[in-house]
Amino acid sequence: MAKSEKVAKPPKQKKPKKRRIAQLKQSFQMTRKSDPKIGLVLLLWFAIGLVLGGGLLLLVGIHWIFALVSGFLTGTLAALLVFGRRAQRAAFSQMEGQPGAAAAALTMLRRGWKTDPAIAFNRNQDVVHRVVGPPGIVLVGEGNPHRLKSLLASERRKHERVVSDTPIHEVVVGGPDRPEGTVPLPRLVKHVSKLGRNIKGPQMSEVLSRLRALDANRSTVPLPKGPIPTNLRGSRQNLRGR
Repeated sequence: MAKSEKVAKPPKQKKPKKRRIAQLKQSFQMTRKSDPKIGLVLLLWFAIGLVLGGGLLLLVGIHWIFALVSGFLTGTLAALLVFGRRAQRAAFSQMEGQPGAAAAALTMLRRGWKTDPAIAFNRNQDVVHRVVGPPGIVLVGEGNPHRLKSLLASERRKHERVVSDTPIHEVVVGGPDRPEGTVPLPRLVKHVSKLGRNIKGPQMSEVLSRLRALDANRSTVPLPKGPIPTNLRGSRQNLRGR
């Protein structure tokens, strides 16, 4: 009998621990591009956590080994929290002004939100994204604030025909020049999250069902040129060890 052919082995996948370390390293390198002092800042916060966490236990008479372990954990937690905030800020600063930056920022919303990027746009690449969540429907405009007025008004009318009983909010994202009446990109997620709680789970399911019917009737036209990044949520999950 002929020797059986060797079956090619599938490529080895990185273990979850190694993958998280690689993701943290990648996030650190990305952050350092716009925040060169990030290493010193994290070291400082680690030292503060180490001294406070361990020192307090030593003062109350805890054995120095347990105090050292507690201080190390406290310092690590403090450094990770600071790193998460500064990494997010760096990501926003690198994205601001790029096409689709608002769509990427909206992926940072927690569970219970449904984001549909670029549901409407014009020849000037002004774009309207849609978010459905506890506040109702949020239409997020990205581009020139003056041109977006008519585009947002048109989308509001379309949505009111199918979900007239659902609150509809309009938000315009400001660029690096921060025009008056707009929301800066770094504050977009926080602004949208604070619009209130007007609908619950069952109502949201019904709203999404009606919106699918609305979207099915839209004409098929090409998306505006330019990338629409949607992987910002991955950066946050990397920092949380997922």
